[in-house]
Amino acid sequence: MSEGKGQCLCGDVRFTVKNMSNNVDACHCGMCRRWGGGPLMVVSCGEEVAFEGEENITIYNSSDWAERGFCKKCGSHLFYRLKEIKDHQIPAGLFEKQESFNFSLQVFIDRKPSFYSFANKTIKMTEKEVIEKYAPDKNI
Repeated sequence: MSEGKGQCLCGDVRFTVKNMSNNVDACHCGMCRRWGGGPLMVVSCGEEVAFEGEENITIYNSSDWAERGFCKKCGSHLFYRLKEIKDHQIPAGLFEKQESFNFSLQVFIDRKPSFYSFANKTIKMTEKEVIEKYAPDKNI
């Protein structure tokens, strides 16, 4: 775990993360693909995320257990956050330093459309596996 910094496209929202992973995970679910036009590629950042320019963050409640934040000025995706534990998943491209990132996990792999494929060797989890591991008591 390490500290990281980043910002949105216009720079009106900046953030500092205390304990971020160096792993990048990709989500192929329909909601993530609809949100960004492709898989959401994120770094797990936990709860300790400090934002500057919070007045420029808009929150979209995308489900009963998660929300998505974006910059209301430039539209940059800022985070996918689990509501109960405030766990932030921040898009990898927002970070200043990305050299140490390792692409490690793909979730909802059974929802990935056939028109793209990553060559990286990663752990792959189906929708059922993700739900059983992270939301066994939730109805998705």
